[in-house]
Amino acid sequence: MDNQAYWERFKNHLNHYPEIGLMLDISAMCFPDGYFTAMEPLLVRAYREMADLESGGPANQDEGRMVGHYWLRTPYLSPDHETETMIVTALADIRSFSDRVHSGEIAPEQGGRYTHFLVIGIGGSALGPQLLAEALGTAGDALRPFFMDNTDPDGMDRVLSHIGSALPRTLALVISKSGGTKETRNGMLEVRRAFEQSGISFARHAVAVTGEGSALDLQAREEGWLARFPMWDWVGGRTSVTSAVGLLPAALQGIDIDAFLEGARLCDAVTRMPNNRTNPAARLALMWLHATGGDGARDMVVLPYKDRLVLFSRYLQQLVMESLGKERDRDGNVVNQGIAVYGNKGSTDQHAFVQQLRDGKNNFFVTFIEVLRDREGTDFQVEPGITSGDYLSGFLQGTRKALQENGRESLTITLERLDARSLGALIGLFERTVGFYASLVNINAYHQPGVEAGKRAAGSVLEKQARILALLRTQPGRPMTAEEVAAALGMPGEAETMFRILLHASANEGHGIVMEKSKIITESRFCAAAP
Repeated sequence: MDNQAYWERFKNHLNHYPEIGLMLDISAMCFPDGYFTAMEPLLVRAYREMADLESGGPANQDEGRMVGHYWLRTPYLSPDHETETMIVTALADIRSFSDRVHSGEIAPEQGGRYTHFLVIGIGGSALGPQLLAEALGTAGDALRPFFMDNTDPDGMDRVLSHIGSALPRTLALVISKSGGTKETRNGMLEVRRAFEQSGISFARHAVAVTGEGSALDLQAREEGWLARFPMWDWVGGRTSVTSAVGLLPAALQGIDIDAFLEGARLCDAVTRMPNNRTNPAARLALMWLHATGGDGARDMVVLPYKDRLVLFSRYLQQLVMESLGKERDRDGNVVNQGIAVYGNKGSTDQHAFVQQLRDGKNNFFVTFIEVLRDREGTDFQVEPGITSGDYLSGFLQGTRKALQENGRESLTITLERLDARSLGALIGLFERTVGFYASLVNINAYHQPGVEAGKRAAGSVLEKQARILALLRTQPGRPMTAEEVAAALGMPGEAETMFRILLHASANEGHGIVMEKSKIITESRFCAAAP
């Protein structure tokens, strides 16, 4: 295609949305002429299903649940007055609580003001708040954010060491819808211990974001925590950033949550329109369908050319992969659907994996994210007439062109600037795109059976560990191989699991398990330390 022909294609397939400060360019995707017309029947269904979802239909049919994250930024669209009131009240409570913390009315137990907060959560209960904190935080944040998002003891120790002497001025936000998420429970217990070792009441510094009546909700009530904020069963973790999950930490940090909600709300309005020539989410969903063949044949590489968006690919990993990674479609057929997501940031990617993207296996499509406004304040020229931001823009255009020349497809999302409003719009765009794409390929985007299966399997491992330790402790000092342990417990087919459990237990002193290492590692023997 010559330059003039490409210019005409670019003009034809560039959409500008001034109301949300965003442009979408799909001209570097090689879809055929007539593609949008051919896809019209599938999109008609997608629009209808999205309208049913927003009106309160049971979009998550497997669990009989509504899906209502769109109501969070437009409460009057919720299906009943009670739901609208709950949303409005929660938002008012978030604003009030954060204002009282900032003013010092809500103060630490030992006096002064809160200067830090620590989010304890995992998955959707941490990724959204982390993205907002990284993308929108400044040196002048009202409170400095920290996150504990795993059950890795060393990781938790590192977070607490970074907080250090500021622990007495730290607010702990425990976020778990069910209140039973083990990673979050473990983090809470570790943080509670740190507070108690410092002579500080954990309850006087703790806030819960959870479902009403959950174990966490009951604990917070009983212990008299500072506050409790709601999580509703019609909001999934991966779409919870415009609920208290994302808004409370953001408000405490000093981020403009009203602008963030406005951006998401305006994007919802744009992406609600049933027009596949102008609707950015519908157009993105069709590009995903084209690129992947509708069966996940290609991965999505997300390359934001903005340091503040370095976590966006991680955020999209959960939103896209947990929503679309499904074994069966809605008719029960085995389809093994999904789109794998990975990414880096520009121009770091040019020194990391663009070589693979340009010359390696063509099993991906790229989503470039461009931010036009480089920085606040006066630009600095690193060369006459050229700034660092000009280089960043040049590297984006160069990478895009180099990929295109070698037949590698990409699309580009351009933001005028990165702020709370535009980030809300960007998140809203991908939320709606996921919903449309799921409808196009006939899967349920709003459940996560694979995640639940993993949790059950982890529980089974811990049950086996308890039995192993009990067995060895009945005969302290008597060494046994993993195979012998498995046979003694009547589980001869579980020797590998037994070996891994014993290996881990022996590496950590608290379990009191000693390993007699063999040259052939699997023949090593383990015993409970003698008293």
